[in-house]
Amino acid sequence: MTSTRAEDVAEVLWELKRADKVAKFSAIAQRAGFSAGTNGRAMHTCIKTIRRDWPHLQWWRAITDDETVEKDSEQVERLAELGVAVDNQASSEEQVKLEVKDDLLMDWTQGEEEAAKA
Repeated sequence: MTSTRAEDVAEVLWELKRADKVAKFSAIAQRAGFSAGTNGRAMHTCIKTIRRDWPHLQWWRAITDDETVEKDSEQVERLAELGVAVDNQASSEEQVKLEVKDDLLMDWTQGEEEAAKA
């Protein structure tokens, strides 16, 4: 059985796909109505469920708040195809640091600010 959180995150991932953007765990969790948890633990669980139950969703658009991903992973390959650069200077043996341009990073707060002004 799929969790409600995973379903909500799946909806947010669909938004990201349509917008052709990526988002950090905390922003996705907030958009879905919960906290990402310590070190993004709740989001990691949701992403694991989404990869299992909805493999067609672009789960790789969800990135950790510190913008690191596993070295030589499918996620880093997909993000590179999208135009996200990797900072090899800040990389470790297991992780690589992403360089996400602002125009690729989803920002839902802009829409909220405009709605508050109206």
